[in-house]
Amino acid sequence: MKKTIFLLLTISTTALVYVSCSSGSDEIVNQTDTTALGASVAIDATTEMDIKTGLYVTAPSNPTTKIADAGPENCSTIIVTQPNGTEYPKVFNVDFGTTGCVSNQLTRKGKLKITLSGPVITTGSKMTIERIDYSINGIKLEGTIEYTNTTTVPTTPQWTRKVTNGKFTDLKGRVYLNSGTLTVKQTAGVDTPYVLDDNVYEMPDGTHTVTTDNGGSLTLTVKETLIKKYSCEFISKGQLKVVGGFLNGVVDYGNNACDSNYTYTHESGVGYNLSM
Repeated sequence: MKKTIFLLLTISTTALVYVSCSSGSDEIVNQTDTTALGASVAIDATTEMDIKTGLYVTAPSNPTTKIADAGPENCSTIIVTQPNGTEYPKVFNVDFGTTGCVSNQLTRKGKLKITLSGPVITTGSKMTIERIDYSINGIKLEGTIEYTNTTTVPTTPQWTRKVTNGKFTDLKGRVYLNSGTLTVKQTAGVDTPYVLDDNVYEMPDGTHTVTTDNGGSLTLTVKETLIKKYSCEFISKGQLKVVGGFLNGVVDYGNNACDSNYTYTHESGVGYNLSM
């Protein structure tokens, strides 16, 4: 899995990478639609990556445990401030520099401003991530991510993940506006709060929308619960219903393996094996 998602970030410059068609001779017919679908997968992955960074840099420390992770955060400069002179809100400015911070073949530039209203594991607390002149492998990312703890059952922590004013500019200058909300539930690793690598998250419901610079639009809605392991850069299982333009079908992330493969099945029944 050391390939990391830098491979995924190239799909918005080439549209979907067609690998094979499972039946028939139909093709996904509209370039704008396929490019938007590829961009939407990349947008979702980079959102998860930035949340992962937020969880990593804001995690409480414990002298008897440590977070088993070695990501781009470790080559950045992190400054923590408490603007009101109280424990919270607490602001983490993660600066990857203007020339870039390279880790695992990912080059990040710019800053993430991460604000905690309280501990991320406390019900009602919010982690807000703002992207400032920020890019990953030349892909410019803008917008705000809000990660709000909505837990009602202590044994199953839960958050709402909301993206507002999202803007994804690919290497060719094409722009994809995006927004959406997902429910996130932690289903493993709850008993080890100081270790993140054993965390597993499920996303049972939610919708996000991607709009291209020429007005085309795709809506992606959770059809089957998505599974995301903290230790994996990819969603490993679950399905999204895709509607917009010429596309009307389902994205399937597979059988819970940590890999970059997924499929798109059109309403006609034709399936496409794709890779990020």
